[in-house]
Amino acid sequence: MTDTPLWKRVLIWGLVALGITFALPNAYYQRVETHNDAVAAITAAGGVATPEQAADRALWPDWMPSALVPLGLDLRGGAHLLAEVKVADVYAARIDALWPDVRDALRDVRDQVGNVRRQPSVDGVLRVAISNPDGMAVALEKVRALATPVVSLTGMGQNDIEVTADGSDIVVQLSEAERIATDERTIQQSLEIIRRRVDEVGTREPTIQRQGSDRILIQVPGIGSAAELKSLIGTTAKLTFHPVVRSTQDAGADAGPRNILLPSMDEEGVYYILEQTPVVTGEELTNAQPAFDQNGRPAVEFQFDATGARRFGDYTANNIGKPFAIVLDEEVISAPVIQSHIPGGRGIITGQFSVEESTELAVLLRAGALPAEMTFLEERTVGPELGADSIRAGQMAAIVAGVLVAVYMVASYGIFGVFSVIALSINIALMFAIQSAIGATLTLPGIAGIVLTMGMAVDANVLIYERMREELRAGRSPLAAIHEGYDKALSAIIDSNVTGMLTALIMFFVGTGPVRGFAVTTSIGIITSMFTAVYVSRAIIAIYMGMAKPKSITV
Repeated sequence: MTDTPLWKRVLIWGLVALGITFALPNAYYQRVETHNDAVAAITAAGGVATPEQAADRALWPDWMPSALVPLGLDLRGGAHLLAEVKVADVYAARIDALWPDVRDALRDVRDQVGNVRRQPSVDGVLRVAISNPDGMAVALEKVRALATPVVSLTGMGQNDIEVTADGSDIVVQLSEAERIATDERTIQQSLEIIRRRVDEVGTREPTIQRQGSDRILIQVPGIGSAAELKSLIGTTAKLTFHPVVRSTQDAGADAGPRNILLPSMDEEGVYYILEQTPVVTGEELTNAQPAFDQNGRPAVEFQFDATGARRFGDYTANNIGKPFAIVLDEEVISAPVIQSHIPGGRGIITGQFSVEESTELAVLLRAGALPAEMTFLEERTVGPELGADSIRAGQMAAIVAGVLVAVYMVASYGIFGVFSVIALSINIALMFAIQSAIGATLTLPGIAGIVLTMGMAVDANVLIYERMREELRAGRSPLAAIHEGYDKALSAIIDSNVTGMLTALIMFFVGTGPVRGFAVTTSIGIITSMFTAVYVSRAIIAIYMGMAKPKSITV
């Protein structure tokens, strides 16, 4: 036992000390929260709390680790939303965006099709009237050339649009394969945007998952109310760039067909009439960062992707001297006059921003605009009271389990059982340390995983001690029995824990929600229990044998 290298002993106890250091903030802040609850109760009763009772987190040293185990919705409380995504809105937007391309395609054959006029759109269908029906075949050929293959496994070999003739009208609509692919993309994009928005504001471990064909479940721990979560998710930050028709101070001015009337964000009483179809949109942004303009005022720099950069560059090259409106959430931020060609797709948004507002705008633009409107079908605010009861019940279960395990181990193995209990305590501390460090959310199933780990953790010690008993009965010396017990039981310990780890990994990758929470806690517990049962308990026994130097041992 005493032949363990010094570096290994230092490493083992160093990891133990590091783990306890990272686990301590959870115990300290739990005590502080208890104090705060007591202070609140005293104050509510009309009393005055003592300075000792009013202690808070400021006493925790800044140089110490302060990460806590994040609690799930069932323990901490939070907000629950069930949203329905209006995917039909995306069809209309796609069709509306096709009109400039259809118009330009028919312009090349104007001598054969005559005048081209867009008819009112209904149910996501683009209707274009031509004055010369004899040129319908040419017109259909030109518009069908705009079709592109559907990007999905179910739509392979099909085009994204269907082009037909209806009298003197050309009818353009999305194909069924494209509608299915659009539905899938819209839901996935909505999931990603919601996740990025929630993560950008520092919320830990939200549950954001698809339910059915067009619904999204959103659960965020720590949010004060469902209304607060709706406000966060519902902020669209929709950025578009439109040609300016003219400006006016008449809030009821007639914008005309295919135009829109929008107010100015900074100029009170000023309105802009813009072309309804934007030149480029925020969907083509690849990056947005807070910055400062040439006058030192807060602004936002942006960068388009290749498609957006080409469109932006072509428009600025062909419209020098004309105003160009930057629109954010149905308000005109600014309408600068294009001074020169702007290649590369880079630009800057200026306005009367504060530093905080420019930073928030950059965050929302990076996250992107929600592709479709969402209707909230179900919303609940989960209070922390149930979570507090669950935590107390979990603590009681852990205490009872720990006491029973300790009594059994001490009764069965004497002083060596005490060593196992010490190692088990270190194991629990290491579990909380790892969860704090990696930010793994603790849920009710996670608490069940911790309690289960307490029972599983001593299995390795039982195997080791039973092997030691066999060696002692065979006449081995205490040091030899301990050495053989640990070495020869190691393979069985590894085998049993590998199978447990495989099960936990399968639950993590296949399961969702509570199942994954249980899997995370269990897998962490398997790793820490192997370390404490094999290495920490052996290090404790080495200290005991070195200090007590017993002539014989009883296991």
